[in-house]
Amino acid sequence: MKTKQILTLMKIVSWILFIGLCIKLGAILISGGISLFVNEKATENLYLGLDLSQLYKFSTSYYILVLSLLVSVSALKAYLFYLVLKIFSKIDFDQPFTKPVAILISSISYVSLWTGLLAYFANNYCKWLLKKGAVFNLDWGSSEFLFMAGIIFIIGFIFKRGVEIQLENQLTV
Repeated sequence: MKTKQILTLMKIVSWILFIGLCIKLGAILISGGISLFVNEKATENLYLGLDLSQLYKFSTSYYILVLSLLVSVSALKAYLFYLVLKIFSKIDFDQPFTKPVAILISSISYVSLWTGLLAYFANNYCKWLLKKGAVFNLDWGSSEFLFMAGIIFIIGFIFKRGVEIQLENQLTV
């Protein structure tokens, strides 16, 4: 496959993931709001079988904090793919190394880092709640986001260097 075809395919996949993450975020927000203000039975199936009913029965304040963490991590994931989509709209394949794209790549690494740190905190908080006697199961995926943040941070530095080299080449011609 040609490079432009692969990039077009990646853009389509990014759009699908972004829309899916936005739907997930919206579903969690709506079902969480319903569980808090309308019917606590909604805690049994927040999103695709996510059952936090035992946590809700254990403590409403713990439930609200875990729900807030879940919403925050989901929102950061959606924002991450929003930034990826912005790269596709700003990149020029004739001269790909531009300052706006380098800034977006750096932003993606920072959002990945914050997502990983927040997921790590949420994971440890949930382990603490399990020790206190709350019964529920959530996987936050913190290590994957921290690893991704490191890789994208390195790519961002390489990209910034590419911008510098491209500018030097334009000045010498």
